[in-house]
Amino acid sequence: MSRMIGTVSRGVRAPIIRSGDDIVKIVTESVLEASKDANFEIQNRDIIAMTEAIVARAQGNYASVNDIAEDVRAKLGGEDIGVILPILSRNRFAICLRGIAMGAKKVVLMLSYPSDEVGNHLVSLDALDEKGIDPYRDVLDLKKYRELFGYEKHTFTGVDYVEYYEKLITDCGAEAEIIFANDPRAVLNYTKNVITCDIHSRARSKRLLKAAGAERVFGLDEIMNAPVNGSGYNADYGLLGSNKATEDQVKLFPRDCQPIVDAIQKNILDATGKLVEVMVYGDGAFKDPVGKIWELADPVVSPAYTSGLEGTPNELKLKYLADNDFANLSGEALKDAIKERIKSKDDNLVGKMSSEGTTPRRLTDLIGSLCDLTSGSGDKGTPIVYIQGYFDNYTTE
Repeated sequence: MSRMIGTVSRGVRAPIIRSGDDIVKIVTESVLEASKDANFEIQNRDIIAMTEAIVARAQGNYASVNDIAEDVRAKLGGEDIGVILPILSRNRFAICLRGIAMGAKKVVLMLSYPSDEVGNHLVSLDALDEKGIDPYRDVLDLKKYRELFGYEKHTFTGVDYVEYYEKLITDCGAEAEIIFANDPRAVLNYTKNVITCDIHSRARSKRLLKAAGAERVFGLDEIMNAPVNGSGYNADYGLLGSNKATEDQVKLFPRDCQPIVDAIQKNILDATGKLVEVMVYGDGAFKDPVGKIWELADPVVSPAYTSGLEGTPNELKLKYLADNDFANLSGEALKDAIKERIKSKDDNLVGKMSSEGTTPRRLTDLIGSLCDLTSGSGDKGTPIVYIQGYFDNYTTE
């Protein structure tokens, strides 16, 4: 009888990770212990994935608001600073904003509207239509925004982020001025020193600002991209991908992850004789249809992975084959025909009708999304995910 189980994703429990812990040893031992406890056998091309959080924690990759403030003062002069296009998040951005405000005398905070980059809404599109506002052209000050839309609170968190961010800035001793616009260049009417806080569009924002006459332009990826007073840092992403650790400290996105995934792969090979794939993952890359929130607040889904996870899926669409090429077959004849087609498929199915409808995304993004949903972000206690059968297909026995 053919095998009845396809892909299986398991959350693996691990110790609470502290700074200085040997993350390679902990992940290896946790997976080996889990395989005994749950009675599964490690196989070639299984996938071990670990959250970016436990890697960063083991590295001690933290920065304080004072470290951020010092870096901001050194790079932007410590006077008026435009802080543009941040996401609306107490976990992701609030502590970063505290550090920035501590490094400035005045913060001109420019919020995108009706939503931030990852889909957190300040107001609805319907409200914009009702008021006759064009978010691509109209620049609103705080007074005008309040006249039009009042005091809106986030659907899920119940926070008025406009009020929250304004108070956070003033509590740090800086003057706050808030505007609402979507063109990065709008901030230049207020200041020529800018930190652009968008994640995935940051290169364009920097380019537009510099071409329009900004004097000092940095992205969040360029704040804390080197140590400050012995702090943590991330040379590639700076504050991007950081999370709140305490009220005065952020955990940065992990750095130098490639040696970690390679070492875990080698450890498992030495222990079992099986060559598994290994990756570090952060946010998945998917959108909630109700809250409209796009999950990817990290700069990438996976900062490091072993070579077998490079590329995109190369799959045939079974229902296309069943409805078209083999529409006259059924039962075992249909099953055998589809299996033969899979066995003889081209190495590159891009543009072929038989692959239409398969997911055109990178393997690391797909697998990272699966891992993010498996491990959760709360109290499950499973920061390691073990996946089996991901590379199987209908012919695998």
